[in-house]
Amino acid sequence: MPELPEVETVRRGLAKFLPKSKIKDIQVLHPRVNRNGEERLESAVGAKIESINRRGKYLWFSLDRGNAIVGHLGMSGQMLIKSQNEPISPHVRAIIRFAGTSKEFRFIDQRTFGWLTIDRLISTPTGEIPELCRHIAQDPFDSKFNLDQSIQSLSQRKTEIKRALLNQEIISGIGNIYADEALWYSRIHPERKIESISQNELRTLIRNATKVMKNSLKRGGTSFDDLYIDVNGQSGYYEVSLKAYGREGEPCKRCGTGIRRITFANRSSHFCPQCQRAPRTKSKVGKNRVGNRGGKRSSR
Repeated sequence: MPELPEVETVRRGLAKFLPKSKIKDIQVLHPRVNRNGEERLESAVGAKIESINRRGKYLWFSLDRGNAIVGHLGMSGQMLIKSQNEPISPHVRAIIRFAGTSKEFRFIDQRTFGWLTIDRLISTPTGEIPELCRHIAQDPFDSKFNLDQSIQSLSQRKTEIKRALLNQEIISGIGNIYADEALWYSRIHPERKIESISQNELRTLIRNATKVMKNSLKRGGTSFDDLYIDVNGQSGYYEVSLKAYGREGEPCKRCGTGIRRITFANRSSHFCPQCQRAPRTKSKVGKNRVGNRGGKRSSR
């Protein structure tokens, strides 16, 4: 699934074409595109797009009517700017055409988990957002992102650190790829309990996640196949810089130990068993000594 760098790459591409465009026509080609809502996507015909925005993995086109077209790429969604005379892919789910231009917006989604919908904008302390995004936390690229508040929110969770990083209500935008990468840089095992992690370690972890995602954004994101592309159809190339994710069996670029993969939170997690020592069980380290101290890996 596209994560923050990939979605931000798409947002920046759309922002070059769509603002100030008046919607002339909307053609929905698959019923699953229109997420259930009070208004159909076609109701935006005649509106003018004012800006292209993002929070975490959500994109929205703010309209001059006080509402927005909100979209999510799902597993395989693509938002492309195409000429109207270009062939239409069999996986195109929706097309938006604009007045005064031959360029059009095409939403392509092979697996049909992505969607577009109309949603009203609501006022929040951090600005106007779609009501659908009310529960989504700010992400590290947000100018109003509060690092200390995010650290405090993380530290209060009674769960494993990888699971918390994927929780979009704590910090948005981080998915499986960049969680694994941030944990590798921070030398923290994905199964380590948050209660054993100091606030300084959490601060370093969030900063590493931010740094990794910024570096990925410079390279257009991570593309393991042709499903993720930018608005011009180009793939990102951050894959070559990954240190842990997708590198099972390859030597750790820090210590040379083979990268391991485990199933965790219904996903694959990649880590270095030497640099990111597994947490000991309470039966081995005692009630007050749970931490990242090495030793045998838990049987979980």
